[in-house]
Parts: sequence; structure tokens; C-alpha cells
Amino acid sequence: MSHRAVCFVIMPFGRKPDASGREIDFDLVYKEIIEPGVGDAGFEPVRADEELHAGLIHKAMYERLMLSEYAVADLTIFNPNVYYELGVRHAVRPQTTVLMAADASRLPFDVGHLRTLPYRLDEKGRPKEAAAARAALAKRLDDCKRHGEADSPLFKLLDGFKPAEIEHAKTDTFRQQVTYSRELKAKLAAARALKKNEGVAALDLIRAELGDISTVEAGVAIDLYLSYRAASAWERMIELYNAFDPVLRHSAMAREQYAMALNRIGHRDEAEKVLSDLIEERGASSETYGLLGRVYKDRWDAAKKTEDFAAPAWAEKAIEAYLRGFEADWRDAYPGVNAVTLIALTDPENPRIAQLAPVVRYSVERKIARGQADYWDYATLVELAVIAGQLNEAMKLLPNALVHLKEGWNAETTARNLSLIRDAWRDAGKPDAQLSKIIAALEARAG
Repeated sequence: MSHRAVCFVIMPFGRKPDASGREIDFDLVYKEIIEPGVGDAGFEPVRADEELHAGLIHKAMYERLMLSEYAVADLTIFNPNVYYELGVRHAVRPQTTVLMAADASRLPFDVGHLRTLPYRLDEKGRPKEAAAARAALAKRLDDCKRHGEADSPLFKLLDGFKPAEIEHAKTDTFRQQVTYSRELKAKLAAARALKKNEGVAALDLIRAELGDISTVEAGVAIDLYLSYRAASAWERMIELYNAFDPVLRHSAMAREQYAMALNRIGHRDEAEKVLSDLIEERGASSETYGLLGRVYKDRWDAAKKTEDFAAPAWAEKAIEAYLRGFEADWRDAYPGVNAVTLIALTDPENPRIAQLAPVVRYSVERKIARGQADYWDYATLVELAVIAGQLNEAMKLLPNALVHLKEGWNAETTARNLSLIRDAWRDAGKPDAQLSKIIAALEARAG
């Protein structure tokens, strides 16, 4: 099964008459121009009419239009399905849609100004000079891959019009249904299960097999990207991100994880800029602000160790970022618990701790009640119990966190937070033996 990026082809099928009455063989246009041209560009062609049932657009069609990395639309005749599908595509995807039409076609006014790739037909409605048209299509798709410029009139002409963020879980489901093989998923999962160095080596082999990552299907590229994250291979993540095609590289999730990797190798100025730019472009997000808070918290920690007078200011910036992230989505406890922890570390008597901690706890408890909790939620409860000085409760909660642990760097992050608390306790002469046991259990799982 192919792992290449999907190019969704929107076009009529069979033989259809144009405005002059000449019948055009669209199946031959697909076979001689579009299918090989898409393949030459390094992508996997998927034809729209394969998703039609009784002429109706249904759920799978919308998913194709929204989630396929690339699209080609043939506008030669006034086919209502084609024009409607193109409208949906233009509404949700700023770029990577290529328009085509037979060279004698007169396009409607609303699309007449759009850049359209011409191809020639003979008197019988069959492709003429197909090799040249195929090469031109491959080049246009390659230009899309390299430059990622907007081609949707909505995004080009309407200031402030932004694409809807598509949930990654939704995207994963679509990938499984379309081109993402179980075999590759299993190979990536197996690599993640290995010890760190062995896992990175296994992931490197998978990446070598995939070849040019800019032509690989986005679900595969992102899974590999996050698999490197699971192995704490931050430099590999950065290198892979820079090899993504421009559209994937510009996506919010890819940029957030890129900033995380930059911060982990100490490139904090770059990480801060990536996240700040993302917030300016797309608005408040619990994930983006949570990562920005981590950047500032690491600055605070470094300044504190060198007795830099700027340390308190970095702590305040981190707390502010975490609070903005929690306010952006109260269901996401991650920035909330980090705000509580940092306030407790810098100002243990601050009344905000008593105000925030119950809200964060309630957020987690609701996720657990809905059956949606993951490691971070259970780890949050452990951290809140430690902050409250309830170490017996923290010890009881720890097993649930460890059972839900999927990636070692998660445990490493929690252990680091708790280590900061332990350091503060030691400075204050407070017993920390039980807390040290919790930290040791987490560090043992961090790989």
C-alpha cells in the first residue's frame, strides 16, 4: 500500500458532452494526463467518482475534500458536482488545489480569473499531446509542494479568513481508511517500544524507506514526527520538520511540536518566536500557550540556577502563558496544573493556588468520568496532591498514571516538575523522602 500524499481528483467520468455538443472522454483524460501526472509529482491519485453513490456527495466525499493534501479539478464542462466540490475545497483549504480545463473551454465568470492549466483535445474528445499536459500538471503540483502559496480565492481575497483546524484524531481516522497501512503503523509502534537509541535507529530506517518526506502522505509524516518525539529525538524532529512540504510545515500541530523540540535543545528564542507567531495568526490555544509557558519556565529555571535577577520575571511570564492557555480551554488541565505548580514554587502562600487547584482537579475528574483521560490527567492529580502536601494520596494516584503512560518523555516531564518541588522543599528543610520515591518511579519509566 502506498504511503504517498493523496491527490484527490475532482472531475466528470465517462463520456460527457461539452457546451458545443462534442463528447469528451474524461476517463481517457484521467488515464493519460491526470493519473500519471499526479504520480510523476510523487503523489497518490484518488478519483472523486469512486466515492459517488447515486450522484450524492456523502461523508467520505467531504472528508476527501477537506483532508487530502492535494487536489486537481477538471472544469472543462459545467458539471455541478465538480463545481460544488471545488467550492467546498476552496472553503477549507487555502492552497494545493490545481485547476485544469480543455483549452477551448469557456469557464464561468466566478472561476474565469483563476489560474487554470490547459490541455488539448482532438476532434473526437480524446487527449492530444498528453505527454506535455502530463508534464505540465506534474510541474504545477511540484510548485504547490515547494511553495505552498494560496490558490483559494477566499483565502487570497478575504482578509482575516482562516482555515478551520481539523482535529488530528479525525485526520488519523481518515488516514486509516484511505492509504495508511497497518504494516507501517505497526513498524512505527514497534520502534517506539524499543529502548531510546535502538528506537531512534529503527525510526531512521523507516524514514530512509519512505524517501522524500515532502511527498509522503501527511498522516505517515506526522506519525513518524511524533514517533521521534516519543524517543526524545529532538534534533531528528527538527530536521524532519524542515523537510516537510510547506503546507504541512505551516500547520499548527507541526509548528507547535517543532517549537517544543527547539526548546528541548535550548533554542528558546526560536521556540518562543514560533509559538508567538502561531498565537498571533490563529488566536489563543491551550496547547500553544502551554508550550510557550514551558519555554518561559525553562528560562526561569536556568536563571534561578545562575542567580540571575531576571528569574522572577520569567516565572511571571510562564504563569501568565499557562493561565492564558487554561482560560482558552478549561477542559485542558495541562496548562492549568503547570500554572498552579509554578505559583506554588515561586509564592507558596499565594491565594491563587487555592482558587486554581480545584478548577484544574474538576477538569481532570470530568475527563476521567467521560472515559477520555490519558496519562497527563492522572499525572495532574498526582502533582496536585503533592502541591497540597498529600503525599499518601499522591502515592495512591501514581499507579493510574503509570498504567496510562505511553511515552517515556511524558514521565520525564512530570518527574522534572516534581523535582523542582522537591528542591524547594529541601531549601525549606521539609522532608522529601516520599516525594523522592514518586520521582524515582517516574524516572524509571522515562527510559
